[in-house]
Amino acid sequence: MQGYLHPMAAYDTLSQAVNDLQRRGYTDELMIGGHCLICKTKDATLHPEDLHIDEFHRFEGSTDPSDQSIVYAISSVDRRIKGILVNGFGPSASDMTQELVAKLATH
Repeated sequence: MQGYLHPMAAYDTLSQAVNDLQRRGYTDELMIGGHCLICKTKDATLHPEDLHIDEFHRFEGSTDPSDQSIVYAISSVDRRIKGILVNGFGPSASDMTQELVAKLATH
């Protein structure tokens, strides 16, 4: 199962999505920092109001439906960041503050 915002992009695997997003310029490494996203590439933090989710893609494991992940293409004009965040959803979701959860859940 997958969902996406980009009408031209549909991927069969998580690695296909990540590779294509990187090819399209989403090269900054993003990770969840509880109340914000951390851009390790540029040593910066992105708070929910600072980021824009350009597109997302959801994937379920073919052998284990509980193996669920989502890849976000995220940008911030102010910080000139364009990166990828890969996270679990459902039972494997990372710990985040409600504000960050709300921002990511709108997609």
